[in-house]
Amino acid sequence: MSAFAPHEILPDSLLTRLHERAASHDRENTFPDDDLADLREAGYLRLFAPRERGGAGLGLAEVSVLQQRLATAAPATALAINMHLVWTGVAKVMADRGVDSLRFVLDGAVSGEVFAFGISEAGNDLVLFGSDTQATPLADGSYSFTGTKIFTSLAPAWTQLGLHGLDTSDPDNPRLVYAFVPRSEAVVTRDDWDTVGMRATQSRTTELHGAVAPADKVVRKVAPGPNADPLVFGIFSVFELLLASVYTGITRRALNLAVDTAQRRHSKKSGTNYAQDPDIRWRIADMALAYDALPPQLAALCRDVDDQVDHGTQWFAHLAGMKHRAVSTAKQVVDEAMLVAGGSSYFSSSELGRLYRDVLAGLFHPSDPESAHATVASAWLGPIKG
Repeated sequence: MSAFAPHEILPDSLLTRLHERAASHDRENTFPDDDLADLREAGYLRLFAPRERGGAGLGLAEVSVLQQRLATAAPATALAINMHLVWTGVAKVMADRGVDSLRFVLDGAVSGEVFAFGISEAGNDLVLFGSDTQATPLADGSYSFTGTKIFTSLAPAWTQLGLHGLDTSDPDNPRLVYAFVPRSEAVVTRDDWDTVGMRATQSRTTELHGAVAPADKVVRKVAPGPNADPLVFGIFSVFELLLASVYTGITRRALNLAVDTAQRRHSKKSGTNYAQDPDIRWRIADMALAYDALPPQLAALCRDVDDQVDHGTQWFAHLAGMKHRAVSTAKQVVDEAMLVAGGSSYFSSSELGRLYRDVLAGLFHPSDPESAHATVASAWLGPIKG
């Protein structure tokens, strides 16, 4: 295989176009159809698919680098496309472990399908371990799904929605059913995405009114609650690490903007630019120290997923911790960058002002701070007794 070259997949010219559009999509609260078209043309939707089946044949470590790079230009676009990459990444993780039930996802990505992530539900803090959506088995092996999913990124563009629901047809043996449903009249997408930040993701609410997943798109039935099923591990690992990648990219962009601003701004008091100010230098150094820890941590964990390293009971703690650390660092660095830039960054037209709003979304993605700390505490101390 030839050497991985991020600049060939995401050339500077493409990133410049995406960056130039980001402000207007944020301001107008619109979906970046033009970005999606450009990324599709660049082969971005089929990054995880094997080369012999028309894909790029990349692993999670390589896609993480690309997502960091994309997020420096257009964070909301990166976050939106993340959800397609989650499902295609999960398909690769499972295939690497000998489970080929998601092969159609990789083939679909090559043929132009856009996959969305339909897991989140209002008030459901069980996330992967439970669902308020009703999954009803049908005679031909298909399932119908009735419920409401929130934060459905790519809402205007997806062609297949990967989701889960609870099958209680056998009260003594309930099962969480994972499947994919196509767009149909049974799927209603609300036009309700008017948020503080990450507006271009258009992560609208999705109503399911008996939406049917064909039998060959029902991919897994697992017991509710925590478990080590390959699909659950695949979703958790790819979701957490690609989310961390997006927020790491935002961190890098905020740091770059702070450096550029410090070199351009001049102090009337000293007569020199702010890059010569000891306090500003300390602040930017602190930002760089925080950022520098993220890419190598991400690379190591992504490689471990690719190489099937067994971290045992520590895996979920590593993954939740990485996501939490990336999001917390992103918020901290953007805060510091705004202080370096001064009052101009408070205007909505400022890129730093947009990043300030965008990083807030990280607090709401699983694993949220409470869940991350609970996961890590259980890994080190064991579960709470009683």
